[in-house]
Amino acid sequence: MEKSKAMQRDSIATARLLSEALPNIQRHDGSTIVIKLGGHAMSSPEAMASFARDVVMLRQCNINPVIVHGGGPMINKMLDQLNIKTEFVDGKRVSTPETVEVVEMVLSGKVNKGIVAAINAQGGRAVGLSGKDANLLVCTKAKGDLGMVGDPSEVDPKVVQSLLDQGFIPVIAPLGAGKNGETFNVNGDTVAGAIAGGLKATRLLLLTDVAGVKDAEGDVLTNLSAEQVHQMTKSGVIAGGMIPKTQTALDAISAGVRAVVILDGRAPNACLLELFTDYGAGSMIRA
Repeated sequence: MEKSKAMQRDSIATARLLSEALPNIQRHDGSTIVIKLGGHAMSSPEAMASFARDVVMLRQCNINPVIVHGGGPMINKMLDQLNIKTEFVDGKRVSTPETVEVVEMVLSGKVNKGIVAAINAQGGRAVGLSGKDANLLVCTKAKGDLGMVGDPSEVDPKVVQSLLDQGFIPVIAPLGAGKNGETFNVNGDTVAGAIAGGLKATRLLLLTDVAGVKDAEGDVLTNLSAEQVHQMTKSGVIAGGMIPKTQTALDAISAGVRAVVILDGRAPNACLLELFTDYGAGSMIRA
């Protein structure tokens, strides 16, 4: 009897939450949301299944999710198995032609298709591609001695928009093509920001393994302006690995994205919490 009552209370709470989410669902109706997937959300089949279910939920609510993924740990594992040594400079993988072949194999193959399969298993219609497809991302060689690491110079999101218009969920591996057809390894956050800007997305969600942007006292800031981000970076409050993420946010906003949210991908249903609740789930940066 007690178990039955507890289940009834849970059902009532679920119904109330769904009802309270309605204004937020309506607010995002028809919008395009780019999600950078990495870290904890890719760490286990259970976490991936949960993320995939949330993505399908977004599509069911007439929101257009676009997934851009990373895959660093998987790349490292394959390079170790092949006995290919790799090094990093300022957090970026030095990418020799040999390394790029492995990167493309892992990202466009195992990782990308695994995410596609997880979304499809939850009832979605996901399609995998990379920045090389249909000249989605044309890149130039990044500055420094990084080998085949690229920076996006041209974004043509027509192939992504075409998939969205047909009800598909694009899942994009962070690779780009050079003017001469060469393959570039591109930072996943950078790719997500570039594609979000090209699509003029309503939101860019950067899933990380931290709670968000923190102030000098260590408290998470839920709302930030671009100017505040500049000031906090200059003063050293924003430092280390958070700098490239906030820079991605600023670049995306400059390209036309309405807002960027840096949020904790370790939290269950992080994307739904951010989009469908008044409280949100991370640090929102606006122009």
